[in-house]
Amino acid sequence: MLMAVPLFVFMGLVLQKTRLAEQLLESMGRLFGGVRGGIAISTVLVGALLAASTGVVGASVVAMGLISLPVMLKYNYDKGLACGTICASGTLGQIIPPSIVLILLGDVLGVPVGDLFQAALWPGFVLVGAYVLYILIFAKLNPESAQPIPRDESISRSEEVKTALKAIIPPLALIVVVLGSIFAGIATPTESAALGGAGAIVLSLVYRQFSWSMLYDASKETVKVTAMVFAILLGATAFSMAFTYTGGDMLVEEWMLELPGEKWGFLIITMVVILILGFFIDFVEICFIIVPMIAPVAELMGINMTWFAILIAMNLQTSFLTPPFGFSLFYLKGVAPNGVTTRDIYRGVMPFIAIQIVVLASILMFPEFYGM
Repeated sequence: MLMAVPLFVFMGLVLQKTRLAEQLLESMGRLFGGVRGGIAISTVLVGALLAASTGVVGASVVAMGLISLPVMLKYNYDKGLACGTICASGTLGQIIPPSIVLILLGDVLGVPVGDLFQAALWPGFVLVGAYVLYILIFAKLNPESAQPIPRDESISRSEEVKTALKAIIPPLALIVVVLGSIFAGIATPTESAALGGAGAIVLSLVYRQFSWSMLYDASKETVKVTAMVFAILLGATAFSMAFTYTGGDMLVEEWMLELPGEKWGFLIITMVVILILGFFIDFVEICFIIVPMIAPVAELMGINMTWFAILIAMNLQTSFLTPPFGFSLFYLKGVAPNGVTTRDIYRGVMPFIAIQIVVLASILMFPEFYGM
């Protein structure tokens, strides 16, 4: 199952180097720019497309921060709204398939990755819809802080739609092929990841961005990321063996089983702990070190492991957004113009964190609504 990780990483890195984000943001901006809050809505939709095609959180935040943030500021968008939109949209790769987080969780929890991808689709769509709804409400209440872009009258509406479709259809086709082959049972996640890698190279040729140096750079970065993941896996396996040998797993199990509220007490405590840990350590360490400690308890309590994995993935996405140590906040601050302060970024992500918590709570309380 873990063989899919380097292949999906490679697919994401190749697409990242084809200037996919720039082309999508440019086209979507023209399409929705005339609506109040249109640039922010474009950013959310592009974030969702990038999540489903590249899944690289840092790269998505940086790309959108460099391209859409200056445009939003130019048209007097509220700094908080602009920053919050970019940070939240950039983290969608944690939950929208083909998410690396879900692949790792599937391996650790023994859940088929295809099942996790299917289970994550609906929460991902709900999040995107909630983000867009918030932006529309904000723009309605604060019209001066989310102004539309004046239309270029020299370009017809049909030409704008045509340009947008040209930018959207190729990555969308790749997403459909990769995820569709898994959902239809035609290919395993590893096979579909290989298909995605080949498709990414084809797209780089379509966008005329292919070069041997680009391919070399993407391959080198893939090796680095994969080496990091498997090095952590080796260390985590050694830790797990020592932890089990010394009886640590039994202590954790006994303590967790004695928590008040039984299943609900266990879920609330684990979600809070994972959220806090997500401020300080990467999702790979959490997946390989923390999750194996709590997974046996979840199974003993009869918790649906697919549901449990989605809750963890949503939680990790929220921790990427939460001040003061959310990773996406630092990614954006690194590329933000001088006029944007850390306070602007923190203020901007708060409504999106509230949305995350509401959606997470709804998955926790009404899993059947999400098909789990």
